[in-house]
Amino acid sequence: MKVLAKIMGMGSLTLAALFAVYYFNLDMRLMRSVIVPFLDKHYDSVKREHLI
Repeated sequence: MKVLAKIMGMGSLTLAALFAVYYFNLDMRLMRSVIVPFLDKHYDSVKREHLI
């Protein structure tokens, strides 16, 4: 019974953490603050073949 209670508790905590990520849009905030500046820096330094 204790093992089942621990599994249910861990499942509940995981569900709560995933809900918080979804509710506060934390994945997109991470993308905007970490990944996008890195990609902007990379693509700004790429030499253009065709100028528009």
